[in-house]
Amino acid sequence: MGGMSAPLYNKDILRLAANIPYHKRLSDPQASVEKRSPTCGSRVTADVRMDAGRVAEIGLDVKACALGQASASLMAARAVGLTADELADARDRLTAYLAGESDDLDFWPGLAVLAPARGYPARHASIRLGFEAVAEAARMADA
Repeated sequence: MGGMSAPLYNKDILRLAANIPYHKRLSDPQASVEKRSPTCGSRVTADVRMDAGRVAEIGLDVKACALGQASASLMAARAVGLTADELADARDRLTAYLAGESDDLDFWPGLAVLAPARGYPARHASIRLGFEAVAEAARMADA
């Protein structure tokens, strides 16, 4: 690791992790999905209510490392108003970026803060959890 490499846990990541929007379960979700990372034990539960094909409300329970928390925080900040297809697309693009199949992070505001984690495959599952849980819950709620 050269001197140019950014630290894995920087102040931006820690600030995002400490301030997750909608960090509270919904009382009457249309769909709930829990995703777990077997490698680090992180888990994210997402509750979703849809209205006219778009996310109207989300509720999250995030028990994850700082990277997983930061990713869920970024996801939650933008998810309301999106369709299940848009959320699935974002999930797939994040997966492709982490896997090194794409260099595009412009599809979701703020994700560049997680770029240093790309070189740490053990962290990828945790980073994907929020996007996976919300995309799947939106798909179920929309069905």
